[in-house]
Amino acid sequence: MQWRLIAVLATLIPIVIIALQFNIQLEDLLAIGLVPFMMALGLMMSKLVLQGVKFAYIAKSYTDMAGSATKLCGVRVGAEFIKFSTPMFVGAEFIMIYYLHKRKVPPSQSAWIAFVDIVTEVLGAGILSVIAGVIAILMGSYTIGIVVLLTSIPITAIWIVLFFLSARRSFRVPKSLRAITSRAGGERGIRYVDEIDKWLDGICKTSREHASSKQLTRVFTNSLIMSIASWMLYGLSFFVIAVGVGYQIGAFDSTMAVMAANAIANLPITVGGSGLAELGIFGYLNNANPFDFSLEEGGIEWDIIVGWRIATYYIPIVMTWLLLVKLALSKVTKANMKD
Repeated sequence: MQWRLIAVLATLIPIVIIALQFNIQLEDLLAIGLVPFMMALGLMMSKLVLQGVKFAYIAKSYTDMAGSATKLCGVRVGAEFIKFSTPMFVGAEFIMIYYLHKRKVPPSQSAWIAFVDIVTEVLGAGILSVIAGVIAILMGSYTIGIVVLLTSIPITAIWIVLFFLSARRSFRVPKSLRAITSRAGGERGIRYVDEIDKWLDGICKTSREHASSKQLTRVFTNSLIMSIASWMLYGLSFFVIAVGVGYQIGAFDSTMAVMAANAIANLPITVGGSGLAELGIFGYLNNANPFDFSLEEGGIEWDIIVGWRIATYYIPIVMTWLLLVKLALSKVTKANMKD
């Protein structure tokens, strides 16, 4: 996991550059106030916990072997560390599958549960991001709006197509990717590809089993509602910090700005979207000229953005790491198997 530490340290570089470029001092961040900062942190952690509740709900809906809802919730929150420390926020699904596998949940069932969790997560974010992109275009911020739409629509569409097509056909690793993996990894690479093929086949078989069931409709709908609610909590985290320092922005506009920034941060350029999220939210707020990152005298936008990023990314990344190590990566004893 040493490379994870390096990745996390790398995420500090963009925010340090921003702080130096715009002369953000410690007193500027302290001016935000403890209450707004803690409220933003609380909203972010509530967002993560709601994601955990959703994962526990999905897991409990499809297996009795997943363990307690509390531990499932903690594992899902801990899995966010992987998303925080990789480009495009991917990887949490592997932690969920790994944990369920330790609980002796069949591989196909484990993969299916993680699949439903990720699809509803992506769809929830995609819906809000597309709305944010459309609003940006209507406001005349064509560049930001187009970037948000070009980022969010393909990602959302791919996952949705995979979800619905999985009930109709079986997916396998493309031959071209299999050949590349074989050349790069030899026999070990081939074994990994074979394992992925087994997971994909298991997901598709399970999808076909549940495709026409009322249970899937209920579970998917409820999970999607929880996903949208969790992303809205994330959007409100910026609102409470902004209002705390007297910056004029509404709750809805705050949510749209955050979801636009989230879509831009999904571009596979930096670890955890570091730097992209900050520039994205500033560009969305400054719709008249999204590439003019300077401020007028007395402007406080960058102070708010940096403070918001610390509350919603840098502190949660430490908390999720602790939960990841404590729950998801710890050994499952016989006593714990009874939970």
